[in-house]
Amino acid sequence: MTSRGERTEVSVIESSFTVFNPATGQAIAEVPDHGQADIERAIAASDEAYGAWSGATAYRRAGLLRDAYALMMERKEVLAKVMTEEQGKPLKAARNEVQYAADFFLWYAEEARRVYGATIPAPRADQRFIVSHQPIGVVGAITPWNYPSSMITRKVAPALAAGCTIVLKPAEQTPLSAIEVFKILDDVGFPDGVANLVTTSDPGPVGRAFTTDPRIRKLTFTGSTEVGRMLGEAAGRSLKRVSMELGGHAPFVVFPDADPVHAAKGASLVKFLNTGQACISPNRIYVHRSIVDEFTSVLADRVGKLVAGNGLEEGVSIGPLVDAPALEKVERQVVDAVNKGAELVTGGSRLTEEGLNDGYFYAPTVLSEVDTGMAIYREETFGPIAPIIPFDDEASVLELANDTSYGLAAYVYTNDLSTAMRMFEGLRFGIIGINDINPTAAAAPFGGMGDSGLGREGGREGLAEYLETKLGGFSI
Repeated sequence: MTSRGERTEVSVIESSFTVFNPATGQAIAEVPDHGQADIERAIAASDEAYGAWSGATAYRRAGLLRDAYALMMERKEVLAKVMTEEQGKPLKAARNEVQYAADFFLWYAEEARRVYGATIPAPRADQRFIVSHQPIGVVGAITPWNYPSSMITRKVAPALAAGCTIVLKPAEQTPLSAIEVFKILDDVGFPDGVANLVTTSDPGPVGRAFTTDPRIRKLTFTGSTEVGRMLGEAAGRSLKRVSMELGGHAPFVVFPDADPVHAAKGASLVKFLNTGQACISPNRIYVHRSIVDEFTSVLADRVGKLVAGNGLEEGVSIGPLVDAPALEKVERQVVDAVNKGAELVTGGSRLTEEGLNDGYFYAPTVLSEVDTGMAIYREETFGPIAPIIPFDDEASVLELANDTSYGLAAYVYTNDLSTAMRMFEGLRFGIIGINDINPTAAAAPFGGMGDSGLGREGGREGLAEYLETKLGGFSI
């Protein structure tokens, strides 16, 4: 747990758990395994600190967030190395994530001073309406392993900017990145109890505390739809504010007027980003039948050149999957697809040569002739598998793309403005990339529809998630 004075007292923790490197299988650290008493102390510390922090000026909160940004930039290389060791992504990708994570501190430092109110014309001459926005209270936050720094700052920065205090539990696979981020908050001078960290190998007690403790007024969660449903149901009983960024099943649509080479390059970059372990990763790649052969050839060629290995090694472009269950899921989906008629264009097996056998590596894979009867067509993959489905016309591909309960991200490649606009308006997804494989930034709202979650993170919308609206009616 981290209220400032306790963060470095690891030696007094009686219980700990081991963090492993998914590329080597080796243990890299022991971290405190906090229990029920620690969770209670973290919530109590956050609740005690809330009064003073919520009353701090926006300028003070902004200054501390700017300082956190600056210190994160100073420690960029250290943070990136820690991330690569515990999560597996190549060092270059880890550096990019640290930058993205720091951007949230800077953006919300600026937005902290822009929580504006309003006056509303009243129907009576002796009446005045004033609207103000106030912090919602103590926040319970749960973050995932796939982006272990940026998913933290995307929650912590707007919460602190709004004047909330926060208790955060990182994924048990990647607590080290969280510890480094909270060290930064401590070192720049955030007051005791404002930001608290709970590391644990058992997420159950934290989830129960966050959903039942009346001092927690908001729950924010990034993770699987299955877990999100359970947390949302439990939080709903006490009417807590909830925001959730859950699973995805993104379509990637390439129209016949698009350049198939350019589209294939884009698909290779976003599909295999973070070894495919991203909620916005394309899971269904629809390519017009007239260009599908060229697209597939270019994609397979680029995928075949990806170098798998330990992310700390020079030249590595794709890392391991996070653990054995993730590897088993990918293997199962590929076998199922091939058995049902898909063509294995490249990849399709676990990588064990040249020292990779100790990690969770799977060959970057391209499948063609994928259809609706295959598990990969319906299930989120979270792995380095690119399934290609040919299509014939715009109406049919729009229907196919929307044929999912998820609604997070979608991608469209076309050079026709009318097609782009119809797809943007017709796709039932929260984020649409039109000839753009990276439609995200700290300044932009991020979130999905349907089974992909509730609320938005990033942008002005992300700050609003941590604010209550209060109306004053004055009779004069």
